[in-house]
Amino acid sequence: MPLVVMDYVWTQTETTLYINVPLKGTNAGKVDIVCTDDYLKVHFPPYLFEAFLFEPVDDDRIAVRVANGCAVITLPKRTNKVWKHLMISTDQRSNSNAKSKKAQHELPPPRLSGSIQVTFTPRIFPTALRESRLPEEEEWLRKQAETRRKVNVDVGELKDLKEEERSPYWLKDKGDKYFATGDFLGAVNAYSLAIRVMGKIPALHSNRAACHLKLRNFHKAIEDSSQALDLLTPPVPANAAARVRAFVRRGSAFCELQAYPEGLQDFLAALKIDPNNEALLVDTQRIRDIIQGSAVNPPSETE
Repeated sequence: MPLVVMDYVWTQTETTLYINVPLKGTNAGKVDIVCTDDYLKVHFPPYLFEAFLFEPVDDDRIAVRVANGCAVITLPKRTNKVWKHLMISTDQRSNSNAKSKKAQHELPPPRLSGSIQVTFTPRIFPTALRESRLPEEEEWLRKQAETRRKVNVDVGELKDLKEEERSPYWLKDKGDKYFATGDFLGAVNAYSLAIRVMGKIPALHSNRAACHLKLRNFHKAIEDSSQALDLLTPPVPANAAARVRAFVRRGSAFCELQAYPEGLQDFLAALKIDPNNEALLVDTQRIRDIIQGSAVNPPSETE
């Protein structure tokens, strides 16, 4: 008879349920996890955790992560509200089973079964579970996945391009090459077309801001940097470097327009993310000196 796991932990928001099951030293390869819309089982002999859920969840978006000796199951709720309990009571379960057996007599025979190969995308955030900010990280991954799905290739300028050349990532690489050779106008055109195809990639706006800085289109640089920062939310370790670049590019544009207080705020925001960056420290001090009247030259963008 299996040993029932009692020291699990569960938390919830109005939209999502998080269940943390300790694996008690069991190898991850020996853990069997079954999830449906109303039932969860985590089996790692001789231990067993199972839950007949209080309300249905969206089984198409269930996420499972096994790391640091724990199984963390993320269950998006079908109805946005706070649950009173994690599991239904024994009486409710008995009534549910009775209804299920009655329904089985009314259903046609099941279709022939088959097997489906399932693979899991590795977690890209290396932080330990106790240090992790799961809601923010999951939101960042959701936004990235949504962006990858929303590729709109119905743009007139793309009709003469090959299929692989219609990707915004291909266009971004093209813009990067133009920038590296000093063709900043060509890079702007490539980034602009990529933005028309898929406008929710932060790097496209940030890189175009760098081009506008080189072309001395400072107001456009501020606009693109701000758009990149709006897309780089929520702030997580995976987008920290990109946020630093966007803050520095916007701050540099402000300084070129002699709006030094605004530029200082952006450089300070970048330093808060990367406090040991020596170039940032030097440029931030130069802006302070300009504001105090002890320097005359604005800082250049930190690459």
